Amino acid sequence: MTRLALVSSLLLISAGCSKGYELFGDGKHDLERLDLTVIAEAENGLSIPRDIAAHPVREGELWVVNRTESVLVIQGADDDPSFQFFGSTLGSSHFLAQPSAIACGMNGHCATAHETDELTQGPVAMGGTPEDFMGPTLWPTDLDLFDAGHSSHYDMLHNSPLGMGMAWDSGNAYWMFDGYHNSITWYDFQHDHGPGGADHSDGIVRRYADGELQREPDVPSHMELDQMSKLLYVNDTGNNRILVLDTESGTEGSNIPRNYDGGDQKFVEGADLDELVDGSDLGDDIFGREVPFDLEQPSGLALHDDHLFISDYEEGRIVVFDLDGVVVDWIDVGGTPTGLEFDAGGNLYFVDVEDDTLLRLSPAQ
Repeated sequence: MTRLALVSSLLLISAGCSKGYELFGDGKHDLERLDLTVIAEAENGLSIPRDIAAHPVREGELWVVNRTESVLVIQGADDDPSFQFFGSTLGSSHFLAQPSAIACGMNGHCATAHETDELTQGPVAMGGTPEDFMGPTLWPTDLDLFDAGHSSHYDMLHNSPLGMGMAWDSGNAYWMFDGYHNSITWYDFQHDHGPGGADHSDGIVRRYADGELQREPDVPSHMELDQMSKLLYVNDTGNNRILVLDTESGTEGSNIPRNYDGGDQKFVEGADLDELVDGSDLGDDIFGREVPFDLEQPSGLALHDDHLFISDYEEGRIVVFDLDGVVVDWIDVGGTPTGLEFDAGGNLYFVDVEDDTLLRLSPAQ
């Protein structure tokens, strides 16, 4: 716990109150005190929704990826929502194969990660892809161009199947949870090849912490980069913990084998990767009280207002941590929450895989 958090906690305890995070009801842990609104559901085009991204420029626009190889774009999510569904088009089964995560950059592009290691384009002998071929895809967010298939993909890099999480870095560079190699991998698409192209040779790939993480099948492991500190926060779901990677640490090592794209691929050795939260031992909260639960399957992750918001897929709970990994607040939302995202107004959106819903959590009016 930081000195500031400790002093604040002692003052609150001595005053006889326990103020938590306002969005979560100030430590009351009572969902009835909050406004929980269903924004979209199956009839709008949600089908096993797994992650959500707010458009970085167009306020009120949310992109949700379904495992069923489709995307639902919601405009006016903060007021009067309208819906556009994209999927089941030529190439969706490869370029948007079972997406688990989406992240959008300030340059008008977004990227998706895919939880598959299947042969997505036919048998290898007939020009299909081998099981270790899949990787992230780069897309435009211009709705006149995007179609969720081959003709609108702007780039694709490879050798990271079973992708479980995605975070934007800068430009066309993204971080991904590589579940096939149980690692954290940095992908820079660099200059995209344009819609429907095939030249991936300028891509740069750096693989960190090879074999040190653990994928949990069917449960996304989301992540987010703090643009100021360059620390990457990662849900290591299979090991029930939250990690933090110093992305400016480590040295380049040997080449990564199976270079399908002909680009620059290397391992990174000696990077600073620390356990921020042990899900099986959360200890005391910021008020010095024992947290009455464990994390089971940390999945969704959002970085907001110098706090980490983590959804527990198994327990149907969203937990708030400070950046020292100490519990600040929590709320039980039920279901199987995964992707989390904040809008410009401080409202928290999350998707529920089990109920095929997108929901908004706001302070009670």
